[in-house]
Amino acid sequence: MTAPSPAADRTGGSDERDGHDGLHRLPPPRPAYDAHTWKEIAYLLLNLPVTLFGFTYAVTVLSVGGALTFTVIGLPLLAVSLLGARQLGKLERARARTLLGVRVEEPTPLPLARGGGPVQRLWMALKDPVGWRTLLYDAIRLPWGILTFCTVLTSLFVLWPVLPYLSRGLANVDRAMVRGLLSPSDGLERRIAELESDRGIVVDTAAADLRRIERDLHDGAQARLVNLAMGLGLAKEKLLEDPDTAAAMVDEAHGEVKLALQELRDLARGIHPAVLTDRGLDAALSSVASRCTVPVTVAVDLPARPAAAIEGIAYFTVSELLQNISKHSGARTASVDVWCADDRLLIQVRDDGRGGARLDDGSGMRGLAERLGAVDGLFVVDSPVGGPTVVTAELPWRDRQE
Repeated sequence: MTAPSPAADRTGGSDERDGHDGLHRLPPPRPAYDAHTWKEIAYLLLNLPVTLFGFTYAVTVLSVGGALTFTVIGLPLLAVSLLGARQLGKLERARARTLLGVRVEEPTPLPLARGGGPVQRLWMALKDPVGWRTLLYDAIRLPWGILTFCTVLTSLFVLWPVLPYLSRGLANVDRAMVRGLLSPSDGLERRIAELESDRGIVVDTAAADLRRIERDLHDGAQARLVNLAMGLGLAKEKLLEDPDTAAAMVDEAHGEVKLALQELRDLARGIHPAVLTDRGLDAALSSVASRCTVPVTVAVDLPARPAAAIEGIAYFTVSELLQNISKHSGARTASVDVWCADDRLLIQVRDDGRGGARLDDGSGMRGLAERLGAVDGLFVVDSPVGGPTVVTAELPWRDRQE
């Protein structure tokens, strides 16, 4: 006795007729009790213990987690349980892959180790769609597990001739369940994970920028202004008894004011330069290039000004790259090219230095790559030892809203 082959199943039992001899050409039959059939039978018999464990886990998680939701440990316990459900789903996918031949892609791991604090990581775990769908899979499978176990066990002794056909039909239902509830939903989970990771990077970057501004104000202009106030106070005390000393102290304070103003201008330029707001990328990048220790040629060919956020990211990307060239490259010349193609803003920075730059060399390259990735951009470094170094960055083009 033979069972229908997989090819026959896919074609719904349709045959192919030879136009010359009128003979039916069917796929070669599959032996009734071959290795595939026994694997399907083993899978169906294992359904009862597996689904019993999964059902118990799902009910316990939902009942205990729901009852403790309003306590301190409720939400963390539920989050850990959802992570555990992910592992159960991984084991079930492996069982289906081994015994049923179901190839289901593994969902993207949650980026819990990157960005954000404990609250953000907790919230990310609580709204994990993979964990919740695995719990749903485990909760609804117990009746099916009992049915398949009893049916196959009984058929082994009573319905032996039709067991291959019966096991194939039941196993196909299991295949559909695994594909429907345990597979990534068209990349949605992967995209969610990427967006969560990108948001963490943006938050971390913004926090680091705020800390840098605070440090620069505290150690730079603020300290200088405090010294200035103290100096003017001493000059005021000496104004009547020692006018010459007081005048010298006022002159010194005047110099301190100029330095403080310059530091504040530099700080404001680091936040968002006025020339970028007023005149756009061409003028702003030319200004940055003029402060580089290496001669830099700048070429900007854009049909219009991009959105302010994209313009700012492009400016600070080039600024950081030119600082790296000044500090690390040993280059004699450099160039910056900016243009637009296929709704993408492209930036290419070249130098003829010693090369060897990498994304993990501590020169800020990785931070630039993460910042661009957070807005669906790209960052590519081509820097063989001995040079030259070519860094290409891409950003999505968005029109400027005036």
